[in-house]
Formats: sequence, C-alpha cells, structure tokens
Amino acid sequence: MKYSYLVSLICIVTFFPLSSARFEDQFQPSWALDHILQEGDTVKLKLDSSSGAGIASKSKYLYGKTTAEMKLVPGDSAGTVTAFYMSSDGEAHNEFDFEFLGNTSGEPYLVQTNVYVNGVGNREQRMDLWYDPTLDFHNYSILWNPKQVMFLVDDTPIRVYENREEEGLVFPKSQPMGIYSSIWNADDWATQGGRVKTDWSHQPFVTEFREVKMEGCEVVEGKEVEEEVKRCGESWEGKEGRYWWKEKEMEELSVHQSHQLVWVRAKHLIYDYCFDSGRFPASPPECKR
Repeated sequence: MKYSYLVSLICIVTFFPLSSARFEDQFQPSWALDHILQEGDTVKLKLDSSSGAGIASKSKYLYGKTTAEMKLVPGDSAGTVTAFYMSSDGEAHNEFDFEFLGNTSGEPYLVQTNVYVNGVGNREQRMDLWYDPTLDFHNYSILWNPKQVMFLVDDTPIRVYENREEEGLVFPKSQPMGIYSSIWNADDWATQGGRVKTDWSHQPFVTEFREVKMEGCEVVEGKEVEEEVKRCGESWEGKEGRYWWKEKEMEELSVHQSHQLVWVRAKHLIYDYCFDSGRFPASPPECKR
C-alpha cells in the first residue's frame, strides 16, 4: 500500500447505518476532514486536485468479518484509487487490502487485493467485476480467522489466503487490526500502469459508503496484547458473544464457495502474482500448493 490511511468500521455483531452520530462514535477522520461528507445515512469520501480523504476506526480487532456497502466513483475515474482494508500498526504490520482502481468511462473497474504479513506485501491479485460498481451499492467483505483470510464481493469469495504454518509459512494472527478507507490520486500506477492520468476536469471524485459493520473480537484498550491474543485466539466466547467466525464451517470454503471461487478466477482474474515469473523467478512459497 502506498499510503496507510483509510476506512470504516462498526460495532460487534451489530449492524448500523452510517448515521452521523454512529459515524462519530465509531470512526475518525485520518486526514482531510473537509473532504469527508455526511448526508443522512451516507458518508462520502471526496478526491479533488487539492486532496483525497481517509477515515479510520477507533477500535482494533483480532479476527472477525468487516463489510462495507460501497458505491464507487462513477464516470471517468482513471487515476483514482478507493481503498477498504484492515491493518495493524508498525513497519512489520499485517494488512488485508481491497483497492478499487478507476478507469476511463466505459472501461471496467478493476479490484486489486493484497496481503501483507510482517510488513511484506507484493501479493497482488487483480480482477474485473461482473457488474458496474458505480451504479448501485455492493458489499465488500474481509473475513479473518485463525485458518484463513477471505475476500468476498456480495458474499462471493474472490480470494483466500490460507494458514499454512505447518509448512513453515507465517500467518497474520497476533497483531490487532483497525479498519480503514480512503480515496486518493494514484495516476502514477493505477490505470493501465500509469499511462492514463487523472482528468481533473471531472473532479470531485466521490465514493459513497452506506452501511458498514464489523463482527469481531474487539481488543480492549490498555490490556496487554498477549492477553488479548489469547482471549480472541483461543476462546470461542467473549464479551461480544460467541465467536461465530471461528466455527468449524468458517475455517474452509464450502462446496458452493469453492465453485464460486473457481468461477471468479476463470472468468474475471486478470493478474496473479503467483504466476508472474518476471517479478518472482522462484515462485513465492505460499504459491506452491
């Protein structure tokens, strides 16, 4: 991720619209407050030639599922990136990214996902979508439990990153993560590798958030991280109730989800770092299965 600002979250096991009161309870601007607009139950992040904007959750979590209902920048959005992600703090951080790459009018939006583990990313996958994400709101989710990280679009899995510690690989499981979103100018790389620049005659570029929720194990501020890792990682119950995201059926894809993932990859996958021999002459270890 080129910038480390972003997104939104809402409370444990409870669903709320982004009313202004609830937004202020759960989120805070991370930059450019004057580019964050609240209109009823909708929060808008605005990008213009002076600035983009970002928001961040006030709480952090260990495991759970976050979902944002978003409508992306319409029209000519080339050069812009809207991000929705989870991230921990520090140089050796963990991070799970959705990045929505704008395009010229009439061309499909691309969604790029990435996974950072202990500060190391370069695990990009990129695909187009089977609908126009600028016409209506759609759900984008990240599910994180001790066995896997799953990216979902309208409840359809588009990517799974498995825990393969038994093979000597490191899995992100001990760093509390916040939830973030932002919109920013990335015309040096976002659209056709930077060949198409942002057309500022179309500003402002606006992404809308309507309903956002987080169902997860909230880390208690002031407690030792090791205690919270044990509470959230080894227990099935907590102050939030039962940790449903750690149930057996959440540890792997169902047959139906497996079929969905195969379909998405066959029909919509454009780029997968695992098959980029130019960047990785030796296949990354997590790609070898």
